[in-house]
Amino acid sequence: MKILITGGAGYIGSHVVKQLLDKKNDVVIVDNFSTGFKKTISTLQKHAESKKVKLNFYKVDLANSKKVDEIFSIEKPKAVIHFAASIVVPESVSDPLKYYSNNTSNTISLLQACLNHKVYKFIFSSTAAVYGEPDEKSIPVTEETKPCPINPYGRSKLFNEKIIQDVALSNSKFKFVILRYFNVAGACIDGELGQSTENATHLLKICAETALGKRNKMKIFGTDYNTKDGTCIRDYIHVDDLAAAHIKSLSYLNKSESDIFNCGYGTGYSVQEVIDTMKKVSGVDFKVEKEKRRAGDPAILISNNNKIKNKMEWQPKYDNLEIICSTAFEWEKKLK
Repeated sequence: MKILITGGAGYIGSHVVKQLLDKKNDVVIVDNFSTGFKKTISTLQKHAESKKVKLNFYKVDLANSKKVDEIFSIEKPKAVIHFAASIVVPESVSDPLKYYSNNTSNTISLLQACLNHKVYKFIFSSTAAVYGEPDEKSIPVTEETKPCPINPYGRSKLFNEKIIQDVALSNSKFKFVILRYFNVAGACIDGELGQSTENATHLLKICAETALGKRNKMKIFGTDYNTKDGTCIRDYIHVDDLAAAHIKSLSYLNKSESDIFNCGYGTGYSVQEVIDTMKKVSGVDFKVEKEKRRAGDPAILISNNNKIKNKMEWQPKYDNLEIICSTAFEWEKKLK
């Protein structure tokens, strides 16, 4: 099968591309390198050659709907997996129009291209940010938990979910899977790919950078939450397990109807636990400072993942904080 991936040069997209290639799929990547990397494309092209499958890359912005339409005409994909998006929450607050333009408007253009070219399988990269700050009674959150995003990033993703659902209602052939990611972390188990983003905001990457001396210290924001050690608790999922959920989603759409799934382990780790584990796997007792809480940080955010495990038969392989931290650390060492 030939699959078109938007944002395939980025962190999660590249891991999905690698697994698609491993399963002998031809892949078309559309990426503008706003957050992706040329080196990642080179790595994936070598991987495609080793698997004797095709990987074609187009440096194109999704806002260029004419060019996107041309790519569909040339490549004739059978399915689309849509990752391309802006994802930094504070930036979405300071520049909301960028997020509604890049995340929502561009998704509309991509969906139109799918309909124009009769591509009726669509997998969308959504986020737990659509849940906002659920109350404690709603934890762990299920797919039935009412979405209530608290920032433009989360709202832009929820808008996309609604638009995708409306397209499916208007065209019975069009089917989708929406995956709501929790905290994606770690790097490819074989060390071939990882998170290369500069100015990272992700806790595990910041921990790894600090352990390697790329930062002289890091901060914990809030130590007085009603949790076991006073720090926030989050549901971390290894990027390879998340990528596998996308592969499962393609198979799922061959035999099932459209649906929405949480992607997490259903297990919570505190900020302090993540820091302690990174110190353990790195062997470095790096400096950590305590700061006041940040606005909008819920104390606990954990997924209920029963739906994806039962309906899609997805079984994670790397539900282990030491594995997540060690792969992130080993990848970060390669970026020195």
